[in-house]
Amino acid sequence: MKDRAFVDSNIWLYLLGNDADKKEKAISLLQNRHIISTQVLAENSNVCRKKFNLDIEITTQHIQNLASLCEVALIIPEYIVSALKIAGKYQLGFYDSLIIATAIDKDCQILYSEDLQDGQLFESKLKVINPFK
Repeated sequence: MKDRAFVDSNIWLYLLGNDADKKEKAISLLQNRHIISTQVLAENSNVCRKKFNLDIEITTQHIQNLASLCEVALIIPEYIVSALKIAGKYQLGFYDSLIIATAIDKDCQILYSEDLQDGQLFESKLKVINPFK
């Protein structure tokens, strides 16, 4: 059985950047139907507009592409409660914890992220992998 994987917000932003190696890796992750959440879509929208200064049309297309190529988990109140517990247990920020809580609830074994410690295991279920290492 193939491991289910959740992909953090930061990875998808390389689809729009100038770093050719990281862009290629992000594109390769699109070859499988990985899991993201509405949080990932919102964070990508925010960075596209505020950091990259992209117009509404390009930002919208990016979000629509992600939503069509990935399984999208809706953030529900239970994930927020779980995220608060994870934040306390692992001394993490809330939004990183919300990504972790959502990934765990969606039965993911892998979390692709460069924001968290490569190789770290959460709740004996979810392993962080930095795809750029």
